Amino acid sequence: MRRFLLLYATQQGQAKAIAEEISEKAVAYGFSADLHCISESHKYDLKTETAPLVVVVSTTGNGDLPDTARKFVKAIQDKTLPGDFFAHLWYGLLGLGDSEYTYFCNGGKIIDKRLQELGAQRFYDTGHADDCVGLELVVEPWINGLWAALAKHFLLSGGKEEMNGTLTMASNASRRTDPVTQELLHIESQVGLLSLDDSRRKDGEVLEQNAVNRGRSKTLIADFEPSLTRSIPPLSQASLNIPALPPEYLQVHLEESFGQEESQAPVTSVDPIFHVPISKAVQLTMNDAIKTTLLIELDISKTDFSYQPGDAFNVICPNSDSEVQRLLQRLQLTDRREHCVVLNTKADTKKKEHLPKLQPRPYSCASSSLFHPGKLHFIFNIVEFWSDTTAVALRKGVCTGWLATLVGSVLQPNTRASRADGDKALAPEISISPRTTNFFHLPNDPSVPIIMVGPGTGIAPFIGFLQHREKLQEHHPDGHFGATWLFFGCRHKDRDYLFREELRHFLKCGILTHLKVSFSRDAPVGEEEAPAKYVQDSIQRHSKQVARVLLQENGRVYVCGDAKNMAKDVNDVLVEIISKEVGVEKLEAMKTLATLKEEKRYLQDIW
Repeated sequence: MRRFLLLYATQQGQAKAIAEEISEKAVAYGFSADLHCISESHKYDLKTETAPLVVVVSTTGNGDLPDTARKFVKAIQDKTLPGDFFAHLWYGLLGLGDSEYTYFCNGGKIIDKRLQELGAQRFYDTGHADDCVGLELVVEPWINGLWAALAKHFLLSGGKEEMNGTLTMASNASRRTDPVTQELLHIESQVGLLSLDDSRRKDGEVLEQNAVNRGRSKTLIADFEPSLTRSIPPLSQASLNIPALPPEYLQVHLEESFGQEESQAPVTSVDPIFHVPISKAVQLTMNDAIKTTLLIELDISKTDFSYQPGDAFNVICPNSDSEVQRLLQRLQLTDRREHCVVLNTKADTKKKEHLPKLQPRPYSCASSSLFHPGKLHFIFNIVEFWSDTTAVALRKGVCTGWLATLVGSVLQPNTRASRADGDKALAPEISISPRTTNFFHLPNDPSVPIIMVGPGTGIAPFIGFLQHREKLQEHHPDGHFGATWLFFGCRHKDRDYLFREELRHFLKCGILTHLKVSFSRDAPVGEEEAPAKYVQDSIQRHSKQVARVLLQENGRVYVCGDAKNMAKDVNDVLVEIISKEVGVEKLEAMKTLATLKEEKRYLQDIW
């Protein structure tokens, strides 16, 4: 079989699943995929690779590379590499992303661009799949077209014919008998190869069909039997970007569990897992706040779990019992609750449906182990949204709703009182696990000035930063510590100003040098100047100081919180500030900010 190297760079497993699908399908078309995670550099060597390369790359955060790709990209971005370093390499790349985020498919674009700069050549056009409208709209035609592109590459590299540009299927007899053309025609007949224009046309048709589906959604009144194998009302009547009634693709049967003990937590691939008790729970917002924010303290003193400010961890949560019960009632399976549901994908289905496990929920650590030994704090908003069903008017997020219920009977109001550390745990244990190490940490050199931007619960890691700094300054009273700026924002000063007393304490002690708070829903009082509405407005008002910290004092800026709006707006403001204060065009300012990001001086923990 003709071998090609298949690499994937994944954060949550989507790119890996797609790469595995490519590997499985390759055999049917006479190819053999040498499949590896891109981080497994000891298993492949691009410097000497002669086979074609296929790469599937996801994007995380607001345009960041997956953690698994960081080492690879650092290696190929070595500025000493010659421009023909990969001149021997032919590749095809599929990028995964979400166009609702600022830097769409940026992970794939970074690798694609660098491979080109080092002389690598594409044997197949790059694909950019958009999770906002459905990855499959690009993924499926891209995979279908891969086989003909590989066949063409192998035949041409074998010296059977020299061809330049795009292959055109001529109608004369002599070209129809050419071995290259014959094989391409054969493969095209098998997979229905789409040209780029065909792919775009198909995407347009799918989007148009989605619009038609949405227009018809309210008229779909047919009475369907409940089923586990396909969408039925009310999903088929909702305005979703999927066909209203997809064909059945699952085979389902139930098996008795024979009294097997039910697991306390969902099975996940996360490892290691720590089971820790909740030692305190406090409501940080007032009862009339639009969002309810809770702080939970975990007792990790009897575990090997360790962390530093800026780290995050996963909470492993179960499904809601009440929602599971309602689903069983809808499916008429209440009397078979203890049975196991066995699912298999039908062999003749065109789509490979992936049924992901219930994913752990990540949270930023909101404390320092120096300040709270043996404890771990985190904060969250209770996510609430309206339900389409009449049974329940307001639903809660899976994890936040579960946590809120878990601590409901022992929740302390928004006061400064706290229980002694020696108190018995107030609630059952929960399961947590550390997340992959990131770069969202304080500088090793405490004299480096830092700017922290965190509206709402985005303030979480910065409370840990400031607690850590306070203890460091206690231990090193003669040390030199750089300036610390915090740009915080909330809706109302008297309702959801998180950690107000703690921040005032840090400011009074000099731990926090500059505190700039914006209230988006409070009106100005009397004749005072209209306050900054959002954190980006506050940053803009202090543009000279921000520019000085970043460009003259070698400082760092940290951004934590909402990726789709806040992080994008903060990024745009930083570009404006650099452009104005340095006197350069916007494009040059964007390059400067990108350099800061590469140097780990512009860091984001966004979702």
